Amino acid sequence: MTTGKEATLHSRILSDIERRIVSGQWPPGYRLPFEVDLAAHYGCSRMTANKVLTHLARTGLIERRKKSGSFVAQPVTQAAVLEIHDIEAEVRSLKLPYSYKLVKRSKRTAKPADRTHMELPDGASVLDLVCIHHAGERPFCLERRLISLSTVPEAADEDFSTTAPGSWLISRVPWSAAEHRIYALAAGAEAAEALAIPRTAPCLAVERRTWSSTGPVTFVRFTYPGDRHALVARFTPGGET
Repeated sequence: MTTGKEATLHSRILSDIERRIVSGQWPPGYRLPFEVDLAAHYGCSRMTANKVLTHLARTGLIERRKKSGSFVAQPVTQAAVLEIHDIEAEVRSLKLPYSYKLVKRSKRTAKPADRTHMELPDGASVLDLVCIHHAGERPFCLERRLISLSTVPEAADEDFSTTAPGSWLISRVPWSAAEHRIYALAAGAEAAEALAIPRTAPCLAVERRTWSSTGPVTFVRFTYPGDRHALVARFTPGGET
């Protein structure tokens, strides 16, 4: 039977180790202390240390290897190439806490580049948004988004301070077509600052355009640190080789 004192100690040890992993203090591949060393460090029994490691392995934060020890798991970030995915769900699938910050929100007339990206007429109005999504304490991706206010006029009244525009659009605006473009790029000044990476560090960019039956909905670019993101698509054999 677990006592209240043991339960409290278990929670404290678990929280401390989770903090070290999520903050990056213990990066992927880092070998955790052995059970006996954890028990000595925290002044607990080996059974308590074992329960903590078992919990961390079950949630995917660590990998336990027979005769080798326990290691911080490599994050496997997967985004379906041909699906409209939700960033929050993507982060939570990694067993990490999600948070979101709105950096910029402005309503303006579409510029020539905007009209090209979204196939908009002269004089069209757009909502220009810049956001940062976090996984734990680390920036996960930078989002730059334009929303057509002729197609989605209600977006002008949404401040997006607490709700990410992607999930808001998914829940409010049915889309009928989407186009994805994926490419590598070097981090510019904005991406480097937002993602806490060196300038010119390799990044992965995912651009998406969506349309509804009434016109273009949004153009968005997600920029990810190149060493923390992978794109995975599953398919079955077709008629061509």
